[in-house]
Amino acid sequence: MEINPLSIILVKSDSKGDRMLFRYPHVRNHQRDPNQCLRRKNPYSMIIAEDSLQPLPFPNQTHGNLTGLSDEVLSTLFAVKPELCETKFELKVNEVRFVGHPTLLPSRGPKEVNSSMLFNVVFALQAQASHSVVRCYYDLSKRLGIALRHEEKRCGFLSEEIKTMVSTLDEVAARSEEESDLEESPYETILQKSSLARDLKSIFNSLSTSGIINIMIDKWIQVSFCLPQKVHQTHKKGFVVDPEIIDRCLDSLRPYHGLLLLTEPMDLLDSLPTDHSPALCRLIQMYNPLKSLQTLSADSDLTLAQVFQLTGHLVYWAKATIIYPLCESNVYVVSPDAVLTNCMLEAFSEQFTGMCLLQVISEFSLPTSISQKLNPLSQPQQQTHLVKIIIWLLKNHLLLQLHTYVQYMPTVHGRSSLKNIGGTVNGTNVLLEDSPNVTLDDGTWSLNDTLKGTPHDSKVDISSDKTDEIYSFQTDGYPSDDVILLEKLCRMGYFKGGHHLEEIMYLENIRRSQLLQILDKFRDVLITCESEDPAMAMFYSRQAPR
Repeated sequence: MEINPLSIILVKSDSKGDRMLFRYPHVRNHQRDPNQCLRRKNPYSMIIAEDSLQPLPFPNQTHGNLTGLSDEVLSTLFAVKPELCETKFELKVNEVRFVGHPTLLPSRGPKEVNSSMLFNVVFALQAQASHSVVRCYYDLSKRLGIALRHEEKRCGFLSEEIKTMVSTLDEVAARSEEESDLEESPYETILQKSSLARDLKSIFNSLSTSGIINIMIDKWIQVSFCLPQKVHQTHKKGFVVDPEIIDRCLDSLRPYHGLLLLTEPMDLLDSLPTDHSPALCRLIQMYNPLKSLQTLSADSDLTLAQVFQLTGHLVYWAKATIIYPLCESNVYVVSPDAVLTNCMLEAFSEQFTGMCLLQVISEFSLPTSISQKLNPLSQPQQQTHLVKIIIWLLKNHLLLQLHTYVQYMPTVHGRSSLKNIGGTVNGTNVLLEDSPNVTLDDGTWSLNDTLKGTPHDSKVDISSDKTDEIYSFQTDGYPSDDVILLEKLCRMGYFKGGHHLEEIMYLENIRRSQLLQILDKFRDVLITCESEDPAMAMFYSRQAPR
């Protein structure tokens, strides 16, 4: 998989030259072919010209490991000039892409003018890794560089670790010179002696398994990192969520949305670092899937902007997802990418004794609202039980919520009522029904504005005293307030198919019963459809077209 790293490499460059200090995973003796060994046992032997012209082997992937280049070549590639420090380092060679952030350490004392040192934590990735994955690994390399530079200034941690690594490399190299048959990897010995090497190994393993890193460098400074392409694969392997998708989701976030934690609140509180934000702790303590973000803001005594930021943090780390607060009017259907496994079936049976997941999820094969599942005579315990089931299904991405979108679409019956509305086209009095070029554009519908369906050189004037005749075919017997509300919503663009009922209710402070009444009375010109909310559908591998 292109998300997982192939190797993590640490190199340094100072007045003593370039040196590879550590790499993981490492292959014993780097799997070199004895016939292609570049080392000369006799220092006085001559190098044949034909051999010197042979190209260096290219790096390749062998069983997930990086092979093909010697340590000397890699150290030369990654130890860049000081002018290239503190910038993004990216190098593609054959099937491997190297990403890092070279960091320059200035001299620690005024007397040591030329004692500056460069180090670089490099990640080897597959060449076809996406740009978002490369940016994430670059960000991690930069964070590690900042942490190591901080510890070097504080207590000289990096210098001591480098001395340990260099001395170990020299000792193993000396033993290998004496005993040609000795198969010993210096990096195994370095792992036993260096805490930094063990941290780099732990980082590599965490990236390959969970995608989440929480590590203390030198038992002092904490480095936290999340690989979103990895952590959001818990419900479906191979489904990649790039940070750009999460950003679009957060841009679509509205105060009427809700929060659904994917882990238990107490477990989440226990997993927070010691320097966690008190605001985040308050938000988790006041969490409830029945509350909107606006309600959470008021209950936790936080501004709405703070709640949005904390919500984005939880979503990025795959600790929460965006939902619409649970209520009886919510409509759910089976997710298009729902994956049922034996472990999931067993977990559902353990939590809800006597119930089968297959039977429960089959009841949502067609869009079904919570109110349809509730029995008016049922006890509150049964309603709570149903809510818990739906929450469990949402956490496991088995259900997708559908919202009602409205599109104003004038019908033939609606246009025929305009026969009494006259206009002026090029100075000639005409009737709208007699003009084939005059139509209603439902995308920019307005009662008083010029109709966009007219030619550019034509101008239609509709007298304001006859605008109400547009609804004359169905407003007879209905209160004028309904007509006024319909006209207002059409003018503001809510009936163009881009706003669902919940959004209209929030923005215009309208009750659901009022909207449903409008939809029922003017159903001849208002078309409804059910689709997902873009803010929530981004975390599903297949989105229903709208």
